[in-house]
Amino acid sequence: MNKEIGVIAIVVICLLVLCVGLLKKRAEFLFTFLVRMVVGGIAIFFTNKFFASQEIDLMVGINPISILTVGILGTGGFALLYGIMIYRLL
Repeated sequence: MNKEIGVIAIVVICLLVLCVGLLKKRAEFLFTFLVRMVVGGIAIFFTNKFFASQEIDLMVGINPISILTVGILGTGGFALLYGIMIYRLL
């Protein structure tokens, strides 16, 4: 009986350690996603300001879709949004 309890205790402890590891990775992913969204929104804002000061009619709207695009794709999403706007000018 003592061996069975010991094995069950070890299995439960291993499962707890795995759960903590998974939660840590998810928290890290969520934090990275939120940081990319905030930095991407700020980058879009200042890039729009720069283009406006140069009198270039190339602006990306700051809305939930563009913020999510930058949050998910990062720098590639930022370039994608401006690439779409450049394509529309052609």
